[in-house]
Formats: sequence, structure tokens, C-alpha cells
Amino acid sequence: MSFGTEDHPGARPAAWYDNWTEVPDSPWNGRPAPDVEREYTTLTYQRDGRIARITFNRPDHGNAITPDTPLDLAHAVERADLDPRVHVILLSGRGKGFCGGYDLDMFAERGGATDGPDEVTGTVLDPVVNAVNHNPWGTWDPMIDYAMMSRFNRGFASLMQANKPTVAKLHGFAVAGGTDIALYCDQIICADDTKIGYPPTRVWGVPAAGMWAHRLGDQRAKRLLFTGDCIDGGQAAEWGLAVESCPAEELDERTEALVERIARMPVNQLMMVKLTLNSALYSQGVANSGMISTVFDGISRHTREGYAFQMRAATAGFREAVRERDEPFGDHKRSGMGEALPGPGA
Repeated sequence: MSFGTEDHPGARPAAWYDNWTEVPDSPWNGRPAPDVEREYTTLTYQRDGRIARITFNRPDHGNAITPDTPLDLAHAVERADLDPRVHVILLSGRGKGFCGGYDLDMFAERGGATDGPDEVTGTVLDPVVNAVNHNPWGTWDPMIDYAMMSRFNRGFASLMQANKPTVAKLHGFAVAGGTDIALYCDQIICADDTKIGYPPTRVWGVPAAGMWAHRLGDQRAKRLLFTGDCIDGGQAAEWGLAVESCPAEELDERTEALVERIARMPVNQLMMVKLTLNSALYSQGVANSGMISTVFDGISRHTREGYAFQMRAATAGFREAVRERDEPFGDHKRSGMGEALPGPGA
């Protein structure tokens, strides 16, 4: 059989592994590579061959979540998803851990900021607006709360909704709101000693993303959220929350091996497989779980007990309130940095 040219796919070994932009008849022939220059407040972005690397970059604050985090993350994920050269998106964190939940200190800082309006000021994400709405002596409007928290979820859910595979590399701690982010990724790989959990279910929080049962199943999700206990990376892998766990010193090597294997696959195959498997998650009702969880997360911060925790934190300091919350469970300071700086929903 002759195709009339020597430049057909059958003439090149394993031509199916070429990137979209590399094939002779690529729709991108003659088109420049994307040129997006953007400095992010909470993370960095780098394309490394076929891998897009998104790295949380607030190590001095445990990579804690600020109002900018969901905006930055959604933009970076979309940037990778649109780039035909990218096959897989790797999410990780600099410093001692992956992400330690919401950052109350930053919310307070933004509330007193004087540099002028930005994308967040005057919106439902405005820290001042939400501080007023969380005043125990004021009137709580649950829909202001929902509008704010649902936007955080939308940004984090971009990891699941992206057409291309997303991998979370966890080390140190991935707790509280940090798990809302990690559990939206298609794959989790972690160090054996990573602390993973949602201690705020003890008071003042419900996981707003609503992903625990979808990732762990009913009983194991309830085992963690009925107690606020954390598990380590080894147990996360044993329970199926993580696809792999390894000694901390091997995490970089094992992660690179995983993402390189994924990146070797054709982009369109990766997209079709992900969309196919995500259809099962959507059938399970992940969108409904997120909506319900976000509503109850707001309610949990405005119960009698939630107000008691908030007022104790305002009176004695947040770390003291966390100590009093966790000591009866025997794990104070053992759940990683995660509870040093959480805020709403953390």
C-alpha cells in the first residue's frame, strides 16, 4: 500500500506519541506558542515540556488560602488546559507543606488594606464584606456567605473540570481547606508522613467542596469527618484517597515518574479518558454535594457552637482556640500546620 508520500504517519515510528503541535499537518503549524505573562499573588506557573507546573507560593504562611487563590488557580489551570503543548497539570506547594487551609491573617490584612480597589474589593469575595457578615452580633446573610464560598469552590473545581489530567503532589500537610483543593485533582501522590484531614469538622466547618465521600466512599469519609481526625499519606494510599505514597525523600522522583508516564500519552486520549471517567463522578452528584456542603459550611460557622469558637478565637487567639478544640482528641499540633491560619470554611 502506498500513500504517495514518505511523510505520512506510517513512515514514522510511534507517530501517535507526537504532540498535537509536532505533526506535519498540525492545525498549529505556523502559529506562535501562547505568550501569557502573568504574575500570580499566590502561586507560580511554569510549562516544562509537556508538564504544566502550578506551585502554591506562600511558604511562610503554609500556602494558606487567600481571596486570590481561587482566581489564580482557575487562571493557571485554564492557561495549561488551552496550551496544546501541555499534557498534564501538576499541582504542588513550596515550603513545609502543600496547603494549610484558609488564611485568617491574610483576610484581616486585606480588610485593612489601603492600596486601592482590585478584583476582589467590593465583590462577594471582599474580606471586609465577609467580616461584617460574620459578626456574631449582626445579621448573617447565608447567601452572601454562599456566594463567597461557592466562588472559592469554582476556582478549586477547575482542577477536576479541566480537560487534561491534574495531579496533586502532597507533602507535609494538606488539611482543612487544602483538602478541598487536593481532592478535586484526578490523582494524588503523597509522602508517607503527609497529614491529611479536615479538623474543622469538630467545630466551625464542613468541607465545602463535598468531595470526601466521592473519593473515599461513605464509611471512611464519615470516619474522618465525624471525628476531625487526620490520616497520614500511607493510610491515604491504603484507603484509596491517594494513588501512591512513598518516603518523603522519594516524593519528587516518584511524582516525576508518574507525570512523565501520563505526559507520554496523546493529549486527545487523555482528554477522552478523563471526560469518560468524570461522567461517573457527575452521575454520583459531585455538583450537588458541593452545593449542599457549601451551604452547611456556612451554617456551621454561625451556630451557637460556631460563634463560641469564633469569639474564643477573638478573645484568646486563634491558636489557643484550636488548642482547646483539639486537645481532647489528643492530636493538637499533630495535624500539621493546617490549623495555624485557616479562615472561613477552613
